[in-house]
Amino acid sequence: MINLISIELYKIFSKGRTYIGLGAVFVIVSAILLGIKMEGKTTLDFVIQSLKDTFSFEGNLVNGYFVTYLVLNTLWLHVPILVSLVAGDLLAGEANSGTFRLILTRPISRTKWLIAKFIAGWTYLFVLILLLAVLSLGLGLLVFGPGDLIVFRGNITIFGADDLIWRFLLAFGFGVLAMTTVASLAFLLSAFTDNSIGPIIGAVAIIIGISTISTVGQSILRPINYYLFTTYLPSWTLFFELDVNWNKVIHAILVEVGYITMFLGITFFYFRKKDILS
Repeated sequence: MINLISIELYKIFSKGRTYIGLGAVFVIVSAILLGIKMEGKTTLDFVIQSLKDTFSFEGNLVNGYFVTYLVLNTLWLHVPILVSLVAGDLLAGEANSGTFRLILTRPISRTKWLIAKFIAGWTYLFVLILLLAVLSLGLGLLVFGPGDLIVFRGNITIFGADDLIWRFLLAFGFGVLAMTTVASLAFLLSAFTDNSIGPIIGAVAIIIGISTISTVGQSILRPINYYLFTTYLPSWTLFFELDVNWNKVIHAILVEVGYITMFLGITFFYFRKKDILS
């Protein structure tokens, strides 16, 4: 199994599209860091201007934690696209290149091969999120230093610097889980087609479509929204409540795990019976 995973990892990282996501994260985070370095203080002063008459703000408010929180809010809308670029190509790419028959003539089961494929794709996903964390949190703290974090979410919450590392670690951890759901969806769509473009666009379109419909018809679809995986993609924000609602966190985790299990289950069931013609 380790050899299979190694081979699949080599395939992933030998393709140019793999580095589009990594490069995009590097460029966007670097641009945000540079922008905050140049205009961050001015922007924050503008945001809290109306509060200065009531509150007194002291210390380093434009800090590494502020940068990381801003990056998370900016990039989590785009990370699913970067994940789908690779996950949607895992199976469809083999069909498109006509290597399915050659690969499946080897003495390995389809199940083991699918597991190796998905683990390799998940590894790329993990590297992507890790790069996001290192650049935003690591580089952010290095450049701007630590400090308290002000969070505006309906109300104003201020977190002390000593109460933030665990929150960001759990936020990134949940991000890995949420993006695993996206990867599972793209992987499922990849099993049904011989062209990588379809699963990539399809996964993103499904996420955007469901999110849009859920937002527009929120009052009507409220009972359904409670069980949609797209509802919980941004649930990393739950860790930035003063008193974390662990019931909501557990529910979000269960929903994401449930969809991952369903998407992968359908993929394995279908692909094990699929006629390989390429």
